[in-house]
Amino acid sequence: MELHLIRHPRPDVPPGVCYGQSDVGLAESADAVAARLRPILPERFALHASPLARARLLAVELGTPVLDDRLKEMHFGEWELRPYAELGPAIDTWATDPLGFRAPGGESAHDMSARVLQWLDALLAPLPADPVVVVAHGGPLRAIAGHLLGLPPERWLGLDFACGHATRIDVEEWGVVLKWFNR
Repeated sequence: MELHLIRHPRPDVPPGVCYGQSDVGLAESADAVAARLRPILPERFALHASPLARARLLAVELGTPVLDDRLKEMHFGEWELRPYAELGPAIDTWATDPLGFRAPGGESAHDMSARVLQWLDALLAPLPADPVVVVAHGGPLRAIAGHLLGLPPERWLGLDFACGHATRIDVEEWGVVLKWFNR
């Protein structure tokens, strides 16, 4: 199965602001990003997406997506829409445990990964024959790709999915192949 992972277009959020599950708009047009991506996607595919507007708007330009809350970005609780500069020493605490730390009222990267991998397990059982396109966010895409590629979770942060770009991973019964990244 061809699995195409697409990060949403650039969000309309000032630099340095934590936005996680906040439903923010786009700073670039979803139809322009879709037009740029179409030539590298298969002609036909199953389409899955996060329901958050920044992913959903692009997915709708690509087809008729199945929306799933499990594909949402990590929820940062009280940190949502706050500048990182205002968070003080809590940022340092997060840096010491990036997978286990939980912002007040939010979820940890470990929690987010568990829900995303639950979605992935359902998708892959049984392995689809047709290509699949997923439009989501950096955190969930890191969890999907990192897991499939056999990376330990602490290495997933090194998978830097660019906004409005696609990555292809082929998933076969015998294993996984990273075909290309951030096209």
